[in-house]
Amino acid sequence: MAKIRIKPIHVVIAVIVSAVFLPGYIKFAQLKIRNIYLEREIARLERENIKLYKEKKRLEEDINYVEKVARESMGVTKKGEIPIRIEK
Repeated sequence: MAKIRIKPIHVVIAVIVSAVFLPGYIKFAQLKIRNIYLEREIARLERENIKLYKEKKRLEEDINYVEKVARESMGVTKKGEIPIRIEK
C-alpha cells in the first residue's frame, strides 16, 4: 500500500487558495439564499397584486359588491334601516 505524503508546500498552497476563494464563495452562497428569498417575495407580491386588481375591477363594475363592502366595512345603512352591532 502506497503511503501518501503531504508536503509542507502543498499545505501552504491550500491555505492560500482557501484564504483567497473562501470569502468570495461565502458571499456567493449568501447572495444565492437572498435571491431565493427575493424571488419568493416577488411571487407573493405578484399574487397580491392580482388579487387587488380583481378587487378593484369588482368595485368598479359590481354595484351590489360596492354596497356589501360599504355595509360591512363602514357600517353604511339604507334609509329606514336600524343598524345592529354585535360585539365579539
